[in-house]
Amino acid sequence: MAIGVFGLSIGLALGGVVLLGVLGFVLQRSVDNEAFRTADAVALLAAEDALPDPLPVAGGQLRVQVIDGQGRVRAASIDADRLVPMVGPERLEAHQRQRLSMSGERAGLVGPVRVVTVPAGTAADPLTVLVAKSMTDVRHSTQVVGTSLLISFPLLVAALAVVAWRVVGATLRPVESLRRGAEEITGRAGPDRLPVPASHDEVHRLAVTLNGMLDRLESARRRQRAFLSDAAHELRSPVTNIRTELEVARRLGERTDWAAVTDNLLADTERLGRLVNDLLLLARLDESGGPDAPGGVTGAGRSTGGGPDGPDGVGPVELGELLATVAARYPSPPVRVLPPDEPLWTVGHADELHRILTNLVENAVRHARARVVLAAAPVGAYHLVTVTDDGPGVPVADRDRVFDRFTRLDDARARDAGGAGLGLSIVRELVRRAGGTVTLADANADDPGLRVSLRLPTLPPDTP
Repeated sequence: MAIGVFGLSIGLALGGVVLLGVLGFVLQRSVDNEAFRTADAVALLAAEDALPDPLPVAGGQLRVQVIDGQGRVRAASIDADRLVPMVGPERLEAHQRQRLSMSGERAGLVGPVRVVTVPAGTAADPLTVLVAKSMTDVRHSTQVVGTSLLISFPLLVAALAVVAWRVVGATLRPVESLRRGAEEITGRAGPDRLPVPASHDEVHRLAVTLNGMLDRLESARRRQRAFLSDAAHELRSPVTNIRTELEVARRLGERTDWAAVTDNLLADTERLGRLVNDLLLLARLDESGGPDAPGGVTGAGRSTGGGPDGPDGVGPVELGELLATVAARYPSPPVRVLPPDEPLWTVGHADELHRILTNLVENAVRHARARVVLAAAPVGAYHLVTVTDDGPGVPVADRDRVFDRFTRLDDARARDAGGAGLGLSIVRELVRRAGGTVTLADANADDPGLRVSLRLPTLPPDTP
């Protein structure tokens, strides 16, 4: 605030100097104009050869002389010198209107004077009209204004400093409240909310925005803690099983059925490996950010789902062949493919699209009673891929929740089957990365089951 008051003082001082300069200039121009009007009137009389003696001049601070080419005074006002011209011939320019500043002693006036010259007479008898006007009033007016500014300037600066201190203090008071609130949050001595001022101004909007940011950060912290807790719990189960198998085998010694132990250890190791791979995949997807991030859905080329041939593994993928490739890993029945009537091309990571369908089919096979159907068809600007099973389905209230990580509607059955509740989370993130959407619905009205619908973008028409 001190710097602001200092800058304001400098500005006011410069403004005062400029004001005095402008005032002096305007008053001097006024004196010049008045003197020229008098000189022009006398010049008209000289041109008509009608100069009176003495010259009629109003005001005691004005002196008028008419001199010839030899510097002799031809006529003068009543108070002017009739022998010595106010301006010597050496300072006069022939046939020129001039403005001169000089001491008032030569003109019989006190202080500085302003003298104007106007050519008059004829070519045969050139004359010059001299008019001198005192600058005492101008100087006095300038001094009065300057003195007023010198007296009022400190008072004005002091008043402005007080006002600025009060206004800035009132403005920064909510900011100080925000700072104290942030300090309390940092020290965990108060709630994770900043005080919101009552005024609907920029500080109010800042507080609301910061509180929104704190809410999102707290939500992210809760999700991270829940994620770490669930991940630790899921990792502990196979590790505990492995430890138990090994401890039992060591106690049994030679009576251990090492073939069975090996099978159990391999199953737990595979489950542990799948869980670790899923967690790493979700971490990479969280870092990539989505379809607009590097490695998103851009690129060209032609691929049938086997390998990528665009930048970052992105390229066209034929959905019919992809469905057939995924279904070939499972017995038929229960998995059956309804091939599309024509090739359906989308663009994305072939491996990621394969992982999406694999997760959905594995989930459908795990819960289906006798039938899993894969189908694809064009729908407007998208291709619709569906995975339908005749299992128990998912309640409407849980159809959003099942996409959360480590969510299992049938916890015991999912654990026995080796599921960790990450499959649908991976599907949702990969579908977002591909620029599509995934939804759950009943298979049909008579036999609910479950239908998972994927909307994937079509291949751009200009892709070679």
